Amino acid sequence: MHDLHVVDLSRLQFALTALYHYLFVPLTLGLSFLLAAMETVYVTTGKPIYKKIVQFWGKLFLINFALGVATGLTMEFEFGTNWSFYSSFVGDIFGAPLAIEGLMAFFMESTFVGLMAFGWDRLKPGQHLAVTYLVALGSNLSALWILIANSFMQAPGGAHFNPATMRMELTSLSDLIFSHDAQAKFVHTSIAGYVTAAVFVAGVSAWYLLKNRHTDLARRSFRMAVLFGALATVGVITLGDALGFVGAQAQPTKLAAMEGLWKTEPAPMPFNLVAFPSQQEQANHGAIQVPYVLSLLVTHSLTGSVPGVDQLEQQAATRIRDGIPAVTALQTLSAKPNDADALAQFDAHEKDLGYGFLLQRYAPDVATATDAQVAEAARDAIPQVAPVFWSFRVMVVLGLAMLAYFVLAVIYTMRNRVERKRWFLRLAVWMIPVPFLANEAGWLVAELGRQPWTVYGVLPTWMSASTHSVGYMVFSLVGFVTLYTVFIAVEMYLMVRTIRRGPDEGHGATSPDDSRQAALPAGYAEG
Repeated sequence: MHDLHVVDLSRLQFALTALYHYLFVPLTLGLSFLLAAMETVYVTTGKPIYKKIVQFWGKLFLINFALGVATGLTMEFEFGTNWSFYSSFVGDIFGAPLAIEGLMAFFMESTFVGLMAFGWDRLKPGQHLAVTYLVALGSNLSALWILIANSFMQAPGGAHFNPATMRMELTSLSDLIFSHDAQAKFVHTSIAGYVTAAVFVAGVSAWYLLKNRHTDLARRSFRMAVLFGALATVGVITLGDALGFVGAQAQPTKLAAMEGLWKTEPAPMPFNLVAFPSQQEQANHGAIQVPYVLSLLVTHSLTGSVPGVDQLEQQAATRIRDGIPAVTALQTLSAKPNDADALAQFDAHEKDLGYGFLLQRYAPDVATATDAQVAEAARDAIPQVAPVFWSFRVMVVLGLAMLAYFVLAVIYTMRNRVERKRWFLRLAVWMIPVPFLANEAGWLVAELGRQPWTVYGVLPTWMSASTHSVGYMVFSLVGFVTLYTVFIAVEMYLMVRTIRRGPDEGHGATSPDDSRQAALPAGYAEG
């Protein structure tokens, strides 16, 4: 039996490292394509100011990219050290997209990042533009393969459990790659990165305009960023709706938690705009509801109904009871691999094996489980509602705030009034953290809403962790938090220093630091 304190500490450690890492990823995804768009303008117009723009934002991209790689590498090691049973159980499937990501996307991205940084004086403009596009393509391909791996955990497909090897095995690579969850999540996540980059570039440009520094570069950068961001924000909201629709089919318990939906009601169902969910009472306090909206959002009709926690718990209890023969058959097969009766029993109940594992937390010998233990395991099949409910609303509210911001930004930009709207420029600076917070909230919805599973419906989280001691986990947790805090401090220091120095002189006012060379590749430092 796993020590549940070790499981909780393993979850906390992975969550913290992932949240740290995810501060860097969206900006890399978005800034890479924004750089490509800016360089396209440079190559097509031949205006030197656009080369200067690409080189300046390229400095910030390189800083963010380097620290993003450093924080991401440790996460892959954590699968082997802290989640050894998970790695053994689904390694054949989970490892495939990660291996492709490393061999194809990451190497491609890393190789061309070097050419992009050092190739300004060695490549023709068209060749350098091609390199910049390949960096953007590599960054986004890297995200694609990682999200395919993650989507297997959210909506497992293209695999089955082999009782002879006692682990999941891949049956269809195409089912794994083209799962609806993977495709919807990739598009939603990558476009969220584009929004992040647009808000970042617009915010820094607004700061220059407020300070009356580098105004030519800032004005052009601001205009490109807000147009890019406006389109991307519409895309991320639209694809968010599509992802919610797909998620409703694959993970109804996550959807119930997102909506604070404790009881199944007849259609059309109201949407809980605000509420304070109580897990113990299975009820909401202080709910403010909007009639009909939940059915419209989730089923795209007024006649569709969404299952609540009460119905989902009943379904979980049924599947738990059906999973008991699968677990007992598996125990027999582990001692007698050729037992035909046990194999037939396993085949008949294989689809509910994960729910049988869920019961083992409360009844190690599932064959003697009581009704109370089955009910307890069924309650465990529902994630903690309050954090999922509020994380979802934080993400949505911040997304709508960014849409309103970009609409205003486009209007002011098209009318050439941005520089006269000092309050709006100050707002643009304060908007910089908003997409990062929205991205983190979205990640919390996706991962907290998947609980209590590491692989939804297949492998419970409590079984997935390694059998470390609590002391080891506390020691490694402190080490990771310390290391990653240093990474964040380094990122902030380098970003702020580079922004304060600004681009090279010749475009707008200069600062006293402009004569100094940044500690970056010569192509970026010298232009």
